[in-house]
Amino acid sequence: MRALYRKYKDFIMEVIHFGMVGVINTMLGWIIMAVLYNLIHLNYWFSSGISYFIGSVFSYHANAKLTFKVENKDRWLPWRFAANIIVCYLVSFSAAQPFTARILDAVGLSAGGRISEALLDNIAMIFGMGIFIVMNFFGQKLFVFRKCKTEKDMTSVS
Repeated sequence: MRALYRKYKDFIMEVIHFGMVGVINTMLGWIIMAVLYNLIHLNYWFSSGISYFIGSVFSYHANAKLTFKVENKDRWLPWRFAANIIVCYLVSFSAAQPFTARILDAVGLSAGGRISEALLDNIAMIFGMGIFIVMNFFGQKLFVFRKCKTEKDMTSVS
């Protein structure tokens, strides 16, 4: 068991740090999203989009420093991060709304039936957040904060 832990220690620590940053980011994001949607009455896309933009600024800095320990920032890093966030956001929130409607319809709680469209959107936003988290972790690890071969070689020597 220890050998397995040692082999995957870096990955496990990245997941833990990403999770800690994500908990803070998710709480902040949900509060912003809920206020914009339920109190200010912006629509689904504006509420979630503004929330994710604000959260992404925090996430970029926190994950670069704490999770992936990026020291050598190249000029493309912010652009890769932005592209990752945009793709993850569009895929997750585009999928969440119709998927949530289908699930609720399948159990007899469709938007035209027992629940309001607002409740459907709130459930979809929570589901979209879950999809986003998984996609975003792998996008940041494999695309945004990826380590080039020279970085890996240098860290294995020290």
